[in-house]
Amino acid sequence: MSGDAERIAAIALAEDGATDITTAVTIPAGLAAEGIIEHRSGGVLAGAVYADAVARACECRIEWRVPDGRVVPPGAVVGVLRGDLGRILRAERPLLNLLQRACGIANATRAYVDAVAGTSCRILHTRKTVPGLRLFDIAAVIAGGGARHRADLSHEVMVKDNHWQALNRAGGDLAMALREARERGVTALHVEVESLDQVERACAAGATRLLVDNQSSEVVRDWGRRARDLRPGIEIEATGGITLENVRAYAQAGADFVSVGALTHSVRAADLAVEIRI
Repeated sequence: MSGDAERIAAIALAEDGATDITTAVTIPAGLAAEGIIEHRSGGVLAGAVYADAVARACECRIEWRVPDGRVVPPGAVVGVLRGDLGRILRAERPLLNLLQRACGIANATRAYVDAVAGTSCRILHTRKTVPGLRLFDIAAVIAGGGARHRADLSHEVMVKDNHWQALNRAGGDLAMALREARERGVTALHVEVESLDQVERACAAGATRLLVDNQSSEVVRDWGRRARDLRPGIEIEATGGITLENVRAYAQAGADFVSVGALTHSVRAADLAVEIRI
């Protein structure tokens, strides 16, 4: 994670150019200051590792008052940025941009996690992340209480509708495909299902998880029962069309996981600010 944080910090700072000309002509070098980091909207703190990387790259440091994952009230001081004033001003906007996105993702995730509280259902991210920010987005989901889903295409099988069509057209066999994946060392064999027939075929083929997409909670319950009769221990994941208003119904219907693209693809940034003190 630290390597990814340093990579993103370097990119974020590079966007602002080699020199802050305004600071260069107005602020004397060596003027010490501190920046009070306020979580103005309140909610979950996330993204501290990435903010730290920006601060370090600017020869500053952050003293955090609360850890990632902690819920704070509106206006809470979550950290203090210390260093040379010119360096603090260099770090301020990139640092806040990252914190605001991370906290927004964590807040959205926490709302879903709270909505399924008391059940065994876990909230997952998807691959609907900003290019280049996947690990950042996933870390924010985890800070919000969510769980890790597949982060790339290399380590887990996920047979979706297009793969089903290709198998059917080419006369392929799902069981053979999953067997080959196992021979390549893959243990997570996820299959999207759109009918009871596909549920039965996926179970027979050795799927370890069924991805039930864009179905009602009642269908998730019925298909889940059938799948567990055929293949005890198989996991059920619900996705598509799931909102804060209906997510609990899916959890109560027996979904082990609910994946929500909106956690990252349409996140509302949290309101954080840095108040400079000289």
